[in-house]
Amino acid sequence: MTMPAFKTAAQAVAAIASGERVFIGSGAAEPSTLVQALTARAPELRDVGICHILTLGEAPYVSPQYAASFRHTAFFIGHNVRQAVQQGRADFVPIFLSEIPGLFAQRMTPDWALVQLSPPDKHGWCTVGVSADVVVGALRHARHIVAEINPRMPRTHGDTTIHISRLDAAVQVDAPLPELHAEAIDPASAAIGRHIAGLVDDGDCLQLGIGSIPNAVLAELQDHQGLGLHTEMMSDGIVALVRSGAMDCSRKNYRPGKAICSFVMGSRALYDFVDDNPFVNCLGSDFVNDPVIISRNDRLVAINSALQIDLTGQVNADSVGTRPYSGIGGQVDFIRGAARSSGGKPIIALPSTARGGTISRIVPTLLEGAGVVTSRGDVHYVVTEYGCADLYAKGIRQRARALINIAHPDFRPELERKAAELYMI
Repeated sequence: MTMPAFKTAAQAVAAIASGERVFIGSGAAEPSTLVQALTARAPELRDVGICHILTLGEAPYVSPQYAASFRHTAFFIGHNVRQAVQQGRADFVPIFLSEIPGLFAQRMTPDWALVQLSPPDKHGWCTVGVSADVVVGALRHARHIVAEINPRMPRTHGDTTIHISRLDAAVQVDAPLPELHAEAIDPASAAIGRHIAGLVDDGDCLQLGIGSIPNAVLAELQDHQGLGLHTEMMSDGIVALVRSGAMDCSRKNYRPGKAICSFVMGSRALYDFVDDNPFVNCLGSDFVNDPVIISRNDRLVAINSALQIDLTGQVNADSVGTRPYSGIGGQVDFIRGAARSSGGKPIIALPSTARGGTISRIVPTLLEGAGVVTSRGDVHYVVTEYGCADLYAKGIRQRARALINIAHPDFRPELERKAAELYMI
């Protein structure tokens, strides 16, 4: 297959016009060269809408000096756009990750999709590499597609292919993918990991996210057998489980023998592991995060994090009071999917305190303006370093008591007092 003539990044984005909507590829597959070229056109552009979920690169288009040229819409708030969202220079859309691809079909069709792809095979098929997530949906509906072709992008299996003929322009790059190094496992996370591992049986199917708690859980599962995977994010800890023999997906009743994910984020060793590996299937978020699809996996154990939880079980995972911090992401998709899975276990995991132990994450009421991501009707298991509380089908008095019991001991007396004032106990 003969490659089309490559363009420079500046040439590739030259046709993007004021007022158009531009989607940018996700995670470690962000097309940074194209992003820089588009940002360089700021003086001649006005009101270009930019949208994406989490990206690992820079986001120069949210800088104050480009406010007239670009307006960013975040479906999930990363560190690179958080200040812009909190200061009102960018927008945040609270939405389930499973529903974002549908937006591209119905309400927010991109005029342009800027992505990074693996090189084409002999038949002309590239892959989206480490990020299928919402990228697959964006490519399906975008009016124009511009891609970086990077030989360091892994070729992934699943629903990842796009033919080179679909591209309006291609730019040749040769750059390492950004890496996300594993967070250190602190004592609280290690204890949480042990508690959660006690809820996981041989043959269970797992969903885990990002951070020290998922890393701690994975480290505790090395002696398990027949574990499966149906998750948004594949991390380095998953590879360790596969190589230890603990995870082979052999006991999955739905798509057995396949580790299902929607994006891959971690070290170069992880990217090498998924390269041309048919054991790993990367698929779009409209599939992976669909609660109906999730529920088809028997004994799905979903492990998600939170910023705060109140004594009735309401989970805040996306804001600090009125300040947006991250996003809904896939938490509700997986909590609900796991709840409907035969033998499934939806788990919310969080350290008992924040800010160096000075405040409790278990609170009588959420901070004013805080978003409720997982409702009290959806919550089942809540785990801190002090134990596990099963809140499902429990009354408010039972929930409050169970959550106080797993709060940090320093805050239990105050929680007891507040709960009594609110007639919870």
